[in-house]
Amino acid sequence: MALPKNQHEQYVYGIHSVKSLLLHTQRLTQKIWINSDRCDHKIQELEELAYTLKIAVKKVPAITMKQLFGEYAHQGVVAMTNALPSWNEQDLQSLLDDSKQPCVILILDGITDPHNLGACLRNADAAGVDFVIIPKDKNAQLTPVVSKIACGAVECIPVVVVTNLARTIELLKQSGVWIFGADSEATAVLYAMDFSVNTAIVVGGEGIGLRRLTSAKCDKLFALPMLGSVASLNVSVATGVILYEIIRQRIKY
Repeated sequence: MALPKNQHEQYVYGIHSVKSLLLHTQRLTQKIWINSDRCDHKIQELEELAYTLKIAVKKVPAITMKQLFGEYAHQGVVAMTNALPSWNEQDLQSLLDDSKQPCVILILDGITDPHNLGACLRNADAAGVDFVIIPKDKNAQLTPVVSKIACGAVECIPVVVVTNLARTIELLKQSGVWIFGADSEATAVLYAMDFSVNTAIVVGGEGIGLRRLTSAKCDKLFALPMLGSVASLNVSVATGVILYEIIRQRIKY
């Protein structure tokens, strides 16, 4: 399947994110800056990888890194590359055709904190999710902050940005995907769900949960059992719990 066209240039920060960028060649990396004060094996590994790929490496002192990139927690490594491929509603069928069977899709409905979005993408990649769907509006988008928190997951997993989440869910249902929504008010619990089918998990925003229209589009709703005094988990933690329950059900050890 051909990758969508790229857009403008971006910076990628952090050792894990830059390493993932170099290992997955969907983007053209133009240059890498490295803090010359660092000489550990992780930095050496990155330098060797960049040399193999014929990517220019510029080693500069920490003060220059600060002048160029500010106080951002870049871990002494910054890469300049072109933007991530952009995916939209028109790519859904192609992505579904390329997905494993049964597929796993993660839909994030109103995740506004970039750190939570990055953590959810990291969870999705670790759990083998086929692709992630986010709305274009009222949701964090793919920024350098998200990329760093995701520890390179944005290089590996397609993120589909859609203008109408309800319509997108309907398209998935027409393609044989079951929609499971995480809702703290649901009477059924996560562990009662059957994830052996083509599955899309919908997780709502911080402190708000699923929007009413999104919830109404779900085939089934479930809650995570909360046995202590707190009412809910952080959205990225909850997402990880849900995705690994799918793994538990599908993989027999």
